[in-house]
Amino acid sequence: MTTFAGPDTLTRDALTVLQPGFTGTTAPDWLLRRLGEGLASVGLFGRNIASAEQVAALTAQLRAERDDILVAIDEEGGDVTRLEVRTGSSFPGNHALGAVDDVELTRQVASELGRRLAACGVNLNWAPSADVNSNPSNPVIGVRSFGADTTLVARHTAAYVTGLQSAGVAACTKHFPGHGDTAVDSHHALPRIDADRSVLSERELSPFRAAFAAGTRAMMTAHILVPALDPDRPATLSRRILTDLLRGELGYDGLIVTDGMEMQAISGTYGIERGSVLAIAAGADAICVGGGLADDETVRRLRDALVAAVRSGELPEERLAQAAERVRALARWTAATAPAAADGVPADIGLVAARRALTVTGGPVPFTPLTEAPYVAALTPVANIAVGDETPWGLAAELARLLPGTETGSFAGDDAATEALRAAGARRVVAVVRDEHRHPWMAAALDALLAARPDTIVVEMGVPQAPPRGALHIATHGAARVCGRAAAEVIAGE
Repeated sequence: MTTFAGPDTLTRDALTVLQPGFTGTTAPDWLLRRLGEGLASVGLFGRNIASAEQVAALTAQLRAERDDILVAIDEEGGDVTRLEVRTGSSFPGNHALGAVDDVELTRQVASELGRRLAACGVNLNWAPSADVNSNPSNPVIGVRSFGADTTLVARHTAAYVTGLQSAGVAACTKHFPGHGDTAVDSHHALPRIDADRSVLSERELSPFRAAFAAGTRAMMTAHILVPALDPDRPATLSRRILTDLLRGELGYDGLIVTDGMEMQAISGTYGIERGSVLAIAAGADAICVGGGLADDETVRRLRDALVAAVRSGELPEERLAQAAERVRALARWTAATAPAAADGVPADIGLVAARRALTVTGGPVPFTPLTEAPYVAALTPVANIAVGDETPWGLAAELARLLPGTETGSFAGDDAATEALRAAGARRVVAVVRDEHRHPWMAAALDALLAARPDTIVVEMGVPQAPPRGALHIATHGAARVCGRAAAEVIAGE
């Protein structure tokens, strides 16, 4: 006969495994109440952030209610930033760091990023991405990956984890078992990877092994179907992947966090309540939700679904209790881990890294910097949901600082080149692109711009997969603010 824990314990455990979001720049009453009832984690998003000082005040407000709370954030640096969502990041992302390929630089960048998070009261970062960008057409990983070479991704993943956790911030390495070989964005649908098990082991899993060796405190699952590992369920909901492979074969014993449960790969097929129950049953310990659904009703629905699943026998009570204890164990680690002593990392290490990541090819040698304000034509693709459309990108603002009078416009589609040339008039054109190789219209627009104006300067701020065309070509390996500044310095001769 099964003996259930009292409703208080069961309800508290159900709340403990949730990592919800909320709206506003101060904690709402419902969230503070749930912390008193057992909620142990919250996730911060761009909508919660106005300034570093405000975030520090917010996290202090949360800790006044529960001093051991896990405050999580999706702060990868580079294109995916929450702390600097309205300005662009002071740190280049993974792809830029991989392009430099200096593991000590990667460690320093992660250390300084972690220091800034810790100063704001954040103690869990849903980063780094350990995905190998083996499919150049991948619509969701791209510059979020250190690169397409497995060994490079592995060594930089380990360096990033080490640097971040030296600041007392837990790393959450993602997206297990590897999201790099997908052609579908899991925000929209369920991606599928058809590689065989040996390829997966050598390519996708190697960076995660490196993260384990570096001591990553948490791991985030991927909402992807990998038939070689489990033909029936996506990784987030798969016992074969989370318990048999990750826990059993790979020996990982840290916290397993799901990717956002409202993403269509899960919510559109299983629903968030059913998906959350299946995820915990499969071996996940924490449910990430709140990117889109950020209210008390969502927390209540998920709590009640977990409690009902235990009462019906679908979810073993011991599994839920084990998951809740892993959340508490991570909270204890963050409370007991003091940041390492400052090791001389300069505060502008992000800009240093962005400058080193630039690749400049083509054009006249030596290049004569511009002395007059150009026209910046941004050939703009639809924003990646993980990046968000509220984060500015490009280099127009930085170029305008160096060359006052610089103007810019955003163009897309078949008429992009015609419209850009009309807007530019007689001014020198700087064409800014992002993943040109993934957008045929963008490549056609660049061809037309260069045919009409061969002195056009091309700045690629995504993955530089397309071949340069002979014009001056600057690859930044990411669209962070510091990447734009580094490219602007080259163009203006700073």
